[in-house]
Amino acid sequence: MAAAAPAQAAGYRYWSFWESDGGKSWAYATQGPATARPADGDAIGFRFAISNGTNDTSRPSVAPDFTGICGGVEKKDGTKRIAVVVDFGGPADAPPGETPPEKPVKAGCARVREDATGAEALAEVAKPLRYDGAAMLCGIAGYPARGCGEPVAETGGTGETGQTGGTGETSGTGGAGKTPASAAPSASATAGEGGGSPSFGVLAGGAAVLALGGAAIWKARRRG
Repeated sequence: MAAAAPAQAAGYRYWSFWESDGGKSWAYATQGPATARPADGDAIGFRFAISNGTNDTSRPSVAPDFTGICGGVEKKDGTKRIAVVVDFGGPADAPPGETPPEKPVKAGCARVREDATGAEALAEVAKPLRYDGAAMLCGIAGYPARGCGEPVAETGGTGETGQTGGTGETSGTGGAGKTPASAAPSASATAGEGGGSPSFGVLAGGAAVLALGGAAIWKARRRG
């Protein structure tokens, strides 16, 4: 008897990375958070969702409101303030057996040194962080507890029959044809598991590849 053909993947479940320069709308990040160095007054966003390729990744559902998030944080010499938004997605995005946090969005102001990266700003706001062995960011603030960038079949191959794409605002205008950056900092997996700030000198070569964005996940998974 011939073996059944594997289910076609409808998308992948992972954290995408977004940027907002000086109050502009969310835009796909063009590099990973470990190499992005936002300026004082910028915002960065992370969204957990099921994404179907390079142009439908859901944006964070909360606007990049630097004033609202960081208005009460004083800028000190040698530092910068970055508004950080973490959108955990909805039930349709959740891995099997997991539920998104009761509060769907976490926002905070990271006051970090002037040359700090987006990944370091995230670590100030939403610990614990979890990384896989390839240094891809798999969990923010403990969610999800397991897994990292899994394919989701059209018929719910990971356990959710009829699973569809992520909830919330999709790429819409300004996103077509661009590649969303996966949240894949240059970091040691063990440092991330502990919830602390990752060691940014580790796996720099791998991070340079991962920083090309969510498309890297697709290529790697499809080759498998």
